[in-house]
Amino acid sequence: MSIIQQQSNATLNDNWRTINIDALDPESSSNFDTSTLHPAFAPVSDAEIRNVGQQVRQLLRGGDAEGALRGALESAPYGGDAAVKELHLQTVTEVLQAIRASDMTPMLQRIFKSEGGGEALDVLMKYLYKGMAASSARAASRGSILTPQSTGAGFSQMGGRPGAANESSGAAMSVLLSWHEKVVDVAGLGCVGRCMTDWRKV
Repeated sequence: MSIIQQQSNATLNDNWRTINIDALDPESSSNFDTSTLHPAFAPVSDAEIRNVGQQVRQLLRGGDAEGALRGALESAPYGGDAAVKELHLQTVTEVLQAIRASDMTPMLQRIFKSEGGGEALDVLMKYLYKGMAASSARAASRGSILTPQSTGAGFSQMGGRPGAANESSGAAMSVLLSWHEKVVDVAGLGCVGRCMTDWRKV
């Protein structure tokens, strides 16, 4: 038997494709717990975040929309579970929808110029993207696929009719997109990059 045949048989007998190469690399993430790279956040309970939501809504009812927005952004529940984070997203979205379009830019400028304002707008950008993703998921789950509709003038337009159920999702998306535009105008595109690369998820 030649050396080539011996080598071929040995290779066939060793199932080398199932070797986990990462386990052999001492610097691989499989050899240490990656959760130790980030500090642990204090857990946030459902009751705590509901209390924050009540305080934010009270500020909103009292006419202090800027205070409500600041309060919502400063109390992001990084240590909460998915249900707690979803609950706080609803609070933030409610605040954003309650603020008039004409008040957006001046309010964002005041927040941005204040102490910790840049970080607050980064947190706001995280909530805008999370809200847009949730709004898109709701629209997709309702089956609101946009189909071309004839207008009678020889061209077609995209629309969600019939099925007005997607109008609330569309309205929420419109508000979030408006805020996104204003935040980028005030804080620049850097807040988008920081939002995408930050390991702290809202």
